[in-house]
Amino acid sequence: MQNPDSSGDLPVEPPLGRTVAERFDRRVEMNVPGRGNPRLAEFISHVNADDDLYGLWLAANVTAIERLGMTDHGPVHVKIVMNIATKLYRMLEAGGVEPGVVHNWGLDVLDGEVVVAAASLLHDIGMSIHRSDHESYSLFLAHEKLNALFDGIYDSPTATVMRSEVLHAIIAHRAGGKPLTMEAGVVRIADALDMAKGRSRVPFAAGSSSIHSISAAAIEAVHIEHGEVKPVKLRIEMSNSVGVFQLDQLFREKLSGSGLESHVELEANIEGEGEKSLVREFRIG
Repeated sequence: MQNPDSSGDLPVEPPLGRTVAERFDRRVEMNVPGRGNPRLAEFISHVNADDDLYGLWLAANVTAIERLGMTDHGPVHVKIVMNIATKLYRMLEAGGVEPGVVHNWGLDVLDGEVVVAAASLLHDIGMSIHRSDHESYSLFLAHEKLNALFDGIYDSPTATVMRSEVLHAIIAHRAGGKPLTMEAGVVRIADALDMAKGRSRVPFAAGSSSIHSISAAAIEAVHIEHGEVKPVKLRIEMSNSVGVFQLDQLFREKLSGSGLESHVELEANIEGEGEKSLVREFRIG
Protein backbone atom coordinates (compact mmCIF):
# COMPACT_ATOMS: atom_id res chain seq x y z
CA MET A 1 0.00 0.00 0.00
CA GLN A 2 1.06 3.64 0.18
CA ASN A 3 4.24 4.87 1.80
CA PRO A 4 3.55 6.21 5.34
CA ASP A 5 5.86 9.13 4.57
CA SER A 6 3.47 10.34 1.86
CA SER A 7 1.05 12.09 4.23
CA GLY A 8 0.16 15.73 3.60
CA ASP A 9 -0.20 18.65 5.99
CA LEU A 10 -4.00 18.80 5.87
CA PRO A 11 -6.15 16.75 8.29
CA VAL A 12 -7.98 13.81 6.80
CA GLU A 13 -11.72 13.66 7.46
CA PRO A 14 -12.74 10.26 8.88
CA PRO A 15 -14.63 8.46 6.10
CA LEU A 16 -16.94 6.49 8.41
CA GLY A 17 -17.88 8.92 11.18
CA ARG A 18 -16.11 10.21 14.28
CA THR A 19 -17.42 8.46 17.41
CA VAL A 20 -17.38 4.71 18.04
CA ALA A 21 -21.17 4.60 17.66
CA GLU A 22 -21.11 6.59 14.42
CA ARG A 23 -18.45 4.36 12.91
CA PHE A 24 -20.32 1.17 13.85
CA ASP A 25 -23.63 2.59 12.58
CA ARG A 26 -22.10 2.84 9.09
CA ARG A 27 -20.99 -0.76 9.18
CA VAL A 28 -19.67 -2.35 5.98
CA GLU A 29 -21.15 -5.82 5.43
CA MET A 30 -18.76 -8.48 4.17
CA ASN A 31 -19.91 -10.59 1.25
CA VAL A 32 -18.33 -12.69 -1.47
CA PRO A 33 -19.91 -14.96 -4.13
CA GLY A 34 -20.28 -18.35 -2.39
CA ARG A 35 -20.66 -20.50 -5.50
CA GLY A 36 -21.85 -23.53 -3.59
CA ASN A 37 -19.33 -23.30 -0.76
CA PRO A 38 -21.29 -23.67 2.51
CA ARG A 39 -18.16 -23.43 4.67
CA LEU A 40 -17.26 -20.08 3.11
CA ALA A 41 -20.82 -18.83 3.60
CA GLU A 42 -20.80 -19.85 7.27
CA PHE A 43 -17.39 -18.27 7.79
CA ILE A 44 -18.61 -14.95 6.33
CA SER A 45 -21.67 -15.15 8.59
CA HIS A 46 -19.38 -15.49 11.62
CA VAL A 47 -17.30 -12.54 10.37
CA ASN A 48 -20.32 -10.26 10.04
CA ALA A 49 -21.48 -11.12 13.56
CA ASP A 50 -18.10 -10.29 15.15
CA ASP A 51 -18.12 -6.77 16.62
CA ASP A 52 -14.59 -7.17 17.96
CA LEU A 53 -13.22 -7.88 14.48
CA TYR A 54 -15.07 -4.90 13.04
CA GLY A 55 -13.56 -2.74 15.77
CA LEU A 56 -10.08 -3.92 14.77
CA TRP A 57 -10.73 -2.89 11.15
CA LEU A 58 -11.88 0.54 12.30
CA ALA A 59 -8.84 0.95 14.54
CA ALA A 60 -6.57 -0.08 11.65
CA ASN A 61 -8.16 2.61 9.51
CA VAL A 62 -7.68 5.28 12.17
CA THR A 63 -3.98 4.41 12.22
CA ALA A 64 -3.71 4.38 8.44
CA ILE A 65 -5.89 7.27 7.28
CA GLU A 66 -6.27 9.65 10.20
CA ARG A 67 -2.85 9.33 11.84
CA LEU A 68 -0.54 8.52 8.92
CA GLY A 69 -2.38 9.95 5.90
CA MET A 70 -2.22 6.61 4.10
CA THR A 71 -4.81 4.82 2.00
CA ASP A 72 -7.69 2.81 3.43
CA HIS A 73 -6.66 -0.29 5.40
CA GLY A 74 -10.05 -0.90 6.99
CA PRO A 75 -13.28 -2.76 6.16
CA VAL A 76 -13.61 -1.45 2.59
CA HIS A 77 -10.02 -2.42 1.76
CA VAL A 78 -10.25 -5.95 3.16
CA LYS A 79 -13.60 -6.52 1.44
CA ILE A 80 -12.11 -5.51 -1.92
CA VAL A 81 -9.03 -7.67 -1.34
CA MET A 82 -11.19 -10.67 -0.36
CA ASN A 83 -13.27 -10.46 -3.53
CA ILE A 84 -10.22 -9.98 -5.76
CA ALA A 85 -8.40 -12.84 -4.03
CA THR A 86 -11.36 -15.20 -4.29
CA LYS A 87 -11.71 -14.50 -8.00
CA LEU A 88 -7.99 -15.00 -8.60
CA TYR A 89 -8.02 -18.23 -6.59
CA ARG A 90 -10.89 -19.69 -8.59
CA MET A 91 -9.36 -18.75 -11.93
CA LEU A 92 -5.95 -20.14 -11.01
CA GLU A 93 -7.41 -23.37 -9.62
CA ALA A 94 -9.48 -23.80 -12.78
CA GLY A 95 -6.27 -23.22 -14.73
CA GLY A 96 -4.54 -26.13 -13.01
CA VAL A 97 -2.73 -24.42 -10.12
CA GLU A 98 -3.09 -26.64 -7.04
CA PRO A 99 -3.94 -25.04 -3.68
CA GLY A 100 -1.69 -25.79 -0.73
CA VAL A 101 -4.49 -27.22 1.39
CA VAL A 102 -5.21 -29.74 -1.35
CA HIS A 103 -1.61 -30.66 -2.14
CA ASN A 104 -0.30 -30.88 1.42
CA TRP A 105 -3.33 -31.76 3.52
CA GLY A 106 -5.80 -33.52 1.24
CA LEU A 107 -8.46 -30.93 1.99
CA ASP A 108 -10.98 -29.64 -0.53
CA VAL A 109 -10.62 -26.85 -3.07
CA LEU A 110 -13.45 -25.13 -1.19
CA ASP A 111 -11.31 -25.05 1.95
CA GLY A 112 -8.70 -23.12 0.01
CA GLU A 113 -11.35 -20.49 -0.67
CA VAL A 114 -11.90 -20.15 3.09
CA VAL A 115 -8.14 -19.72 3.64
CA VAL A 116 -8.00 -16.99 1.00
CA ALA A 117 -11.06 -15.17 2.36
CA ALA A 118 -9.84 -15.38 5.97
CA ALA A 119 -6.31 -14.17 5.19
CA SER A 120 -7.67 -11.32 3.08
CA LEU A 121 -9.94 -10.14 5.88
CA LEU A 122 -7.32 -10.44 8.63
CA HIS A 123 -4.09 -9.46 6.87
CA ASP A 124 -4.03 -5.83 8.06
CA ILE A 125 -5.65 -5.99 11.53
CA GLY A 126 -2.19 -5.46 13.05
CA MET A 127 -2.46 -1.87 11.79
CA SER A 128 -4.76 -1.35 14.77
CA ILE A 129 -1.56 -1.47 16.87
CA HIS A 130 1.03 0.17 14.60
CA ARG A 131 2.06 0.46 10.97
CA SER A 132 5.60 -0.73 11.66
CA ASP A 133 5.71 -4.55 11.55
CA HIS A 134 1.92 -4.65 11.34
CA GLU A 135 2.06 -8.01 9.55
CA SER A 136 3.54 -9.62 12.67
CA TYR A 137 0.96 -7.97 14.92
CA SER A 138 -1.74 -9.29 12.60
CA LEU A 139 -0.56 -12.83 13.34
CA PHE A 140 -1.33 -12.94 17.04
CA LEU A 141 -4.59 -11.01 16.65
CA ALA A 142 -5.69 -13.31 13.81
CA HIS A 143 -4.73 -16.45 15.77
CA GLU A 144 -7.27 -15.58 18.46
CA LYS A 145 -9.95 -14.49 15.98
CA LEU A 146 -9.67 -17.64 13.85
CA ASN A 147 -10.41 -19.88 16.83
CA ALA A 148 -13.84 -18.24 17.05
CA LEU A 149 -14.46 -17.77 13.33
CA PHE A 150 -13.79 -21.46 12.55
CA ASP A 151 -15.90 -22.70 15.47
CA GLY A 152 -18.57 -25.11 14.23
CA ILE A 153 -17.15 -25.14 10.70
CA TYR A 154 -14.11 -27.37 11.22
CA ASP A 155 -13.17 -29.99 13.78
CA SER A 156 -10.26 -29.12 16.04
CA PRO A 157 -7.43 -30.79 14.04
CA THR A 158 -8.64 -29.34 10.73
CA ALA A 159 -9.15 -25.89 12.28
CA THR A 160 -5.54 -25.98 13.48
CA VAL A 161 -4.30 -26.71 9.96
CA MET A 162 -6.57 -24.07 8.40
CA ARG A 163 -5.43 -21.50 10.94
CA SER A 164 -1.78 -22.19 10.13
CA GLU A 165 -2.46 -21.77 6.41
CA VAL A 166 -4.20 -18.44 7.00
CA LEU A 167 -1.39 -17.15 9.23
CA HIS A 168 1.17 -18.09 6.58
CA ALA A 169 -0.75 -16.12 3.96
CA ILE A 170 -0.91 -13.11 6.29
CA ILE A 171 2.82 -12.93 7.00
CA ALA A 172 3.72 -13.60 3.36
CA HIS A 173 2.01 -10.38 2.20
CA ARG A 174 4.72 -8.26 3.84
CA ALA A 175 7.51 -6.64 1.81
CA GLY A 176 9.96 -9.37 0.94
CA GLY A 177 7.47 -12.05 1.97
CA LYS A 178 7.86 -15.42 0.27
CA PRO A 179 4.53 -17.24 -0.11
CA LEU A 180 4.89 -21.01 -0.07
CA THR A 181 1.32 -21.78 -1.14
CA MET A 182 -0.96 -20.74 -3.96
CA GLU A 183 -3.37 -19.26 -1.42
CA ALA A 184 -0.69 -17.04 0.11
CA GLY A 185 0.48 -15.86 -3.31
CA VAL A 186 -3.09 -14.97 -4.24
CA VAL A 187 -3.58 -12.83 -1.12
CA ARG A 188 -0.26 -11.07 -1.72
CA ILE A 189 -1.24 -10.15 -5.28
CA ALA A 190 -4.84 -9.23 -4.38
CA ASP A 191 -3.63 -6.79 -1.73
CA ALA A 192 -1.62 -4.93 -4.37
CA LEU A 193 -4.54 -4.83 -6.82
CA ASP A 194 -6.65 -2.56 -4.62
CA MET A 195 -5.24 0.35 -6.59
CA ALA A 196 -7.97 1.98 -8.67
CA LYS A 197 -7.93 5.78 -8.46
CA GLY A 198 -10.86 6.08 -6.05
CA ARG A 199 -8.73 4.17 -3.57
CA SER A 200 -5.98 6.83 -3.69
CA ARG A 201 -8.34 9.74 -3.17
CA VAL A 202 -7.75 10.02 0.57
CA PRO A 203 -3.99 10.77 0.55
CA PHE A 204 -4.23 12.78 -2.67
CA ALA A 205 -7.01 14.96 -1.25
CA ALA A 206 -4.95 15.40 1.91
CA GLY A 207 -2.37 17.33 -0.08
CA SER A 208 0.07 14.59 -0.91
CA SER A 209 2.01 15.07 -4.13
CA SER A 210 4.31 12.07 -3.74
CA ILE A 211 4.94 9.71 -6.62
CA HIS A 212 2.93 7.09 -4.68
CA SER A 213 -0.29 9.11 -4.53
CA ILE A 214 0.04 10.65 -8.00
CA SER A 215 0.75 7.32 -9.69
CA ALA A 216 -2.14 5.69 -7.84
CA ALA A 217 -4.45 8.47 -9.02
CA ALA A 218 -3.61 7.53 -12.61
CA ILE A 219 -5.05 4.01 -12.25
CA GLU A 220 -8.57 4.13 -13.67
CA ALA A 221 -9.63 0.48 -13.42
CA VAL A 222 -8.36 -3.03 -12.75
CA HIS A 223 -9.80 -5.92 -14.77
CA ILE A 224 -9.20 -9.58 -13.90
CA GLU A 225 -9.68 -11.75 -16.98
CA HIS A 226 -8.88 -15.21 -18.28
CA GLY A 227 -5.57 -15.08 -20.12
CA GLU A 228 -4.93 -16.52 -23.55
CA VAL A 229 -1.65 -18.16 -22.52
CA LYS A 230 -1.72 -17.97 -18.72
CA PRO A 231 -4.70 -18.64 -16.41
CA VAL A 232 -5.01 -14.99 -15.35
CA LYS A 233 -4.62 -11.73 -17.23
CA LEU A 234 -4.65 -8.46 -15.30
CA ARG A 235 -5.64 -5.56 -17.52
CA ILE A 236 -5.01 -2.11 -16.06
CA GLU A 237 -6.50 1.10 -17.45
CA MET A 238 -4.43 4.24 -16.80
CA SER A 239 -5.13 7.88 -17.57
CA ASN A 240 -1.49 8.95 -17.36
CA SER A 241 1.84 7.23 -17.89
CA VAL A 242 2.93 8.14 -14.35
CA GLY A 243 0.78 5.18 -13.30
CA VAL A 244 3.55 2.91 -14.59
CA PHE A 245 5.38 3.62 -11.30
CA GLN A 246 2.51 1.98 -9.41
CA LEU A 247 2.88 -1.16 -11.51
CA ASP A 248 6.63 -1.35 -12.05
CA GLN A 249 7.77 -0.40 -8.56
CA LEU A 250 4.90 -1.54 -6.33
CA PHE A 251 2.91 -4.28 -8.05
CA ARG A 252 5.96 -5.96 -9.55
CA GLU A 253 7.40 -6.37 -6.03
CA LYS A 254 4.21 -8.11 -4.88
CA LEU A 255 4.10 -10.40 -7.90
CA SER A 256 7.79 -11.24 -7.61
CA GLY A 257 8.28 -14.15 -5.24
CA SER A 258 4.55 -14.83 -5.04
CA GLY A 259 5.05 -18.23 -6.64
CA LEU A 260 2.46 -17.28 -9.25
CA GLU A 261 4.65 -15.32 -11.67
CA SER A 262 4.32 -17.98 -14.37
CA HIS A 263 0.53 -18.00 -14.09
CA VAL A 264 -0.26 -14.27 -14.19
CA GLU A 265 0.30 -11.68 -16.91
CA LEU A 266 -0.28 -7.95 -16.64
CA GLU A 267 -1.05 -5.49 -19.40
CA ALA A 268 -1.56 -1.78 -18.86
CA ASN A 269 -2.93 0.64 -21.43
CA ILE A 270 -2.49 4.40 -21.15
CA GLU A 271 -5.28 6.55 -22.56
CA GLY A 272 -4.34 9.91 -21.12
CA GLU A 273 -5.17 13.26 -22.65
CA GLY A 274 -3.18 16.44 -22.51
CA GLU A 275 0.22 14.88 -21.87
CA LYS A 276 3.11 13.97 -24.07
CA SER A 277 2.69 10.21 -24.13
CA LEU A 278 5.99 8.54 -23.41
CA VAL A 279 4.44 5.10 -22.90
CA ARG A 280 1.31 3.60 -24.45
CA GLU A 281 1.53 0.08 -23.14
CA PHE A 282 3.24 -1.68 -20.23
CA ARG A 283 3.50 -5.44 -19.63
CA ILE A 284 4.64 -7.78 -16.89
CA GLY A 285 4.76 -11.53 -17.58
